Amino acid sequence: MAEIKPTGYVARDMSWHPPALYPPYKTSVKRSPQAALISFPTSIGEESGPVFGHDILGPLDSDLIHNFAADDQSAIGPRIVVHGRVTDQFERPVAGALIEVWQANAGGRYRHKKEGYLAPLDPNFGGCGRCITDENGRYEFRTVQPGPYPWPNGVNDWRPAHIHFSIFGHGFAQRLISQMYFEGDPMIWNCPIVASIPSKEAIQQLVARLDMARTIPMDARAYEFDIVLRGRRQTMFENRMEGL
Repeated sequence: MAEIKPTGYVARDMSWHPPALYPPYKTSVKRSPQAALISFPTSIGEESGPVFGHDILGPLDSDLIHNFAADDQSAIGPRIVVHGRVTDQFERPVAGALIEVWQANAGGRYRHKKEGYLAPLDPNFGGCGRCITDENGRYEFRTVQPGPYPWPNGVNDWRPAHIHFSIFGHGFAQRLISQMYFEGDPMIWNCPIVASIPSKEAIQQLVARLDMARTIPMDARAYEFDIVLRGRRQTMFENRMEGL
């Protein structure tokens, strides 16, 4: 009998996901839904778009060290390169995926009006950038390693150093928003948000691996962070190949 290849979107394994209501993460108490979720079939728009091209990127979009800095200046902090591969659940590369990232500066402070942490702002660091995966699903950006910071959840709760990721795959159904942590950071295991994830194996998939082979001597360390999106049932959209 011929092998049946997997097709279509695969149902999420919710045992990997944190519960919507997790009282130690206090804001989840008010934000969690009060009724059971309702499932709807996907539409063509959710399966075929959006589609992004490299022409939407600026020359410094993937360089957070310089994309907000004044001329001849650069962001302060340990320089790092973050790279990896985006695949779907069947290990197929997801080419043309838009990856947007945002983070605190090296002192652990964000650049927004409601930031309450007293660490100094870096005038040459904006804290956000973006890139698009190549034909093999690979991506890369440069930044500074963010610092940990306190947050008003408990008496003395701190977030471990992390970078936020938003990924648009081949369809809205592949949208993923997550966070990347750093190998060897002991604060990962003290964070109430991380603790809401029930699977240690799932947590470890959020931890980027120090990649000395990609480290740039006298410049930047490198971290490898692979991302897996959902599977898909991709059909030809009219006569265009974009996004397939």
